[in-house]
Amino acid sequence: MRYWTLVSFLLAFTTMAVAQSHDQQVRAHVDSTLAARYFQKGVNIDTNYITRPTTKWTVVARLNVSGAKIESEGTDNGNHFKSEMKADYKSTLSLAVSYLGISLSASLNPAKLMGKYSDYELNFNSYGKRFGFDIIYQNAHNFTGWHDTDGMERIELPEEMLSVKTLNVNAYYAFNSSRFSYPAAFSQSYIQRKSAGSFLLAVSGQGQHAKLSERPDLGWAQEMNLKMTNIGIGAGYGYNYVPSQGWLLHVSALPTFIVYSKTSMTIGDTRVPLHYHFPEAIITGRGAVVHHWSNKFLGMSMVFNFTNIGHKESLTVHNIKWRVRTFFGLRF
Repeated sequence: MRYWTLVSFLLAFTTMAVAQSHDQQVRAHVDSTLAARYFQKGVNIDTNYITRPTTKWTVVARLNVSGAKIESEGTDNGNHFKSEMKADYKSTLSLAVSYLGISLSASLNPAKLMGKYSDYELNFNSYGKRFGFDIIYQNAHNFTGWHDTDGMERIELPEEMLSVKTLNVNAYYAFNSSRFSYPAAFSQSYIQRKSAGSFLLAVSGQGQHAKLSERPDLGWAQEMNLKMTNIGIGAGYGYNYVPSQGWLLHVSALPTFIVYSKTSMTIGDTRVPLHYHFPEAIITGRGAVVHHWSNKFLGMSMVFNFTNIGHKESLTVHNIKWRVRTFFGLRF
């Protein structure tokens, strides 16, 4: 009996050892595959200018602050008008963990947790060596501002009167990707070692639905709805300046001219005709300052979106959306 018990134990131990060995081989294979992809073996990169960090893990803490503003100007029945609406600033804290380019992050909005902020915003971005994009979706109804009409008293526009749903998309292609790195400035998955710039191709898109509710007590008698879809194509330039070892200053501009526009506005039951007026544009600007030393890095980055449509003799609308991010990270 003891003999068979010993044999069973040895067989179970051997099976567990074989399974464990197989799991270790699978993990080693996955790890080597990810490492080969992450460190770009065989890919055209001038390592005198850009390089990958030598570590596998990156942990980054971020503070994000964003805002939005809508400006309009035009003429209604011969009277010039102008308005401006701003959304409350949004602040979030986030923590991201990356292993060989595979990232997982979590974020929270303290004001939302305390019930002081009810709007919704989603930011998704990917900064690749050659291709990259930003996607920003906002559903906001906390805009406040004012409306002026010639010969009339200014109307103060309170919260909940204007609600806006906006989707902004911007994508780029970098020609000089072997020496110029967007990720070095925005995701820190590369390190820029020498100054370099690149011409950029860009595609931008914006979809928006803005609704201004009626408020007879404020002299606003009818509900207004503005819907727009815009797609732009253009080109720009980005530059990474390395003033000394461990420092990076980035600036880029991507102006795109709108090639497709569909806009409609209704006031009450009346449809107001809006016509394309050249030049209508979507402009994306980015900037960053990054400092890295030893296995640490810190910095600040900014993304700015500006959209201009229409003509002030009838109606022009400016959409402004921005995000500022400060960050501190460790590599190991």
